[in-house]
Amino acid sequence: MNTVLTSSPEKAAAFIRAGDVVAFPTETVYGLGADSFNPDAVEKIFEAKGRPQDNPLIVHVANLGQIEGLAADVTDTAWRLIDRFFPGPLTIILRRHPDVPSIVTAGLDTVGIRMPSHPVAQEFLTACDTPVAAPSANLSGRPSPTSWQTVHANLNGRISCILKGGRTDVGIESTVLDCSRRTPMVLRAGGVTLEDLQEIVPRTRMADEIPDRPLSPGQVHRHYVPNASVQLVSHPSEAQPSASAAFIGLDAPSNGAAFGLTRMCESKEAYAHELFDFFYECDRLDMETIYCQKVDEKGLGRGLMDRLLRAAQR
Repeated sequence: MNTVLTSSPEKAAAFIRAGDVVAFPTETVYGLGADSFNPDAVEKIFEAKGRPQDNPLIVHVANLGQIEGLAADVTDTAWRLIDRFFPGPLTIILRRHPDVPSIVTAGLDTVGIRMPSHPVAQEFLTACDTPVAAPSANLSGRPSPTSWQTVHANLNGRISCILKGGRTDVGIESTVLDCSRRTPMVLRAGGVTLEDLQEIVPRTRMADEIPDRPLSPGQVHRHYVPNASVQLVSHPSEAQPSASAAFIGLDAPSNGAAFGLTRMCESKEAYAHELFDFFYECDRLDMETIYCQKVDEKGLGRGLMDRLLRAAQR
């Protein structure tokens, strides 16, 4: 299979309508999409990624009207959050409409729904004229891609089309909020922070237990792992510099020239934006160890630390 590269949302959408899969940009990371109501097309996502079948997908919509065909019920609380954060980096989990194929939800009675704010994604989803199920456009377990070049390096020949749209803004995946129960619970931290959500619904809280099976992408399966060993440090002085070691963080190491690669970030937002791209750059340079500076788990720091901790798992 020759993977088509295009900058045309309409051309990319034609592949979706034909039952194929397309990688496309969002404000968080690149997604790998298929028609949500075409189980055979959705199956191609799992095949291309090597993704476990028990890991549910997020459905991306072009407009609020498409939610009615995906959710059996939308609570008043969910609508308040939708009104505030759609379009944007928030996925809301609701009770699944019976028309949604079980392969999309991994057999769960809930479905995750999101409306991206990226202008190219909005044009693409509108042209698709159907909700698009899409996880991140990477091989399963690897860091999520934040550029079309990274998607091409990982999935060329495995998917039909890549819609080019530049580097993504946020750099880590969307926040996933379970609104299928009375107390909204954050299942995955991301671009919309807990504090942001609590301004609208004060009782919102973080999920405090790991489920036996994923209720959301990014919960159970090993994620975000580069080839190099990821080591977390509180301060740059804890890192061991060498030509085969890299460092990324908020503070500059005093001996930065001794590392094979370094990247300094002026804020947690910049850190999140750079993280996955840095992982892939380390892979290209055959780094053996990546030292990542920890951040406080406030605001976007929760999502960033979640990705760092998972990347460090072996």
